[in-house]
Amino acid sequence: MTNMNCIIRNLNKNETELLKDFLYEAIFIPEDMEPPERDIVEKPELRVYTDDFGTRKGDNCLVADLDGKVVGAVWTRIMDDYGHVDDATPSFAISLYKEYRKQGIGTQLMVKMLELLKRQGYERASLAVQKANYAVKMYKRVGFETVDENDEEYIMVCEL
Repeated sequence: MTNMNCIIRNLNKNETELLKDFLYEAIFIPEDMEPPERDIVEKPELRVYTDDFGTRKGDNCLVADLDGKVVGAVWTRIMDDYGHVDDATPSFAISLYKEYRKQGIGTQLMVKMLELLKRQGYERASLAVQKANYAVKMYKRVGFETVDENDEEYIMVCEL
């Protein structure tokens, strides 16, 4: 099921604050756990995803715009985050508001971003994902493969 009114477009300069919102939404919370406080996104290990966004090499962001409302975002940045594999590889972050998940929007965002990175000349992209996260299946479908793992997460890479 795809939402026909959903358009994928670039993030506008005046929308970068939305990334904090989506970063919060991207935090995987297992069923039996309380969600963290919203200000968790101000922690240094999470601010690497959003600080001065749009000013660095590898900074790209696409959003899913549904009738004028941004309901999801995918962004990449070359950063020392959980999914970091090397300094030439952009890491992915993707997130949708809960009520818009599992409708194919995330897949559209991922595919469009992979196409964009390829056009920009990147050889691969990476991400880290909690093993219990249902998105693992979608990442595999769009071309990501697990290259490493720890107790909680898979590190995945997509060759472009």
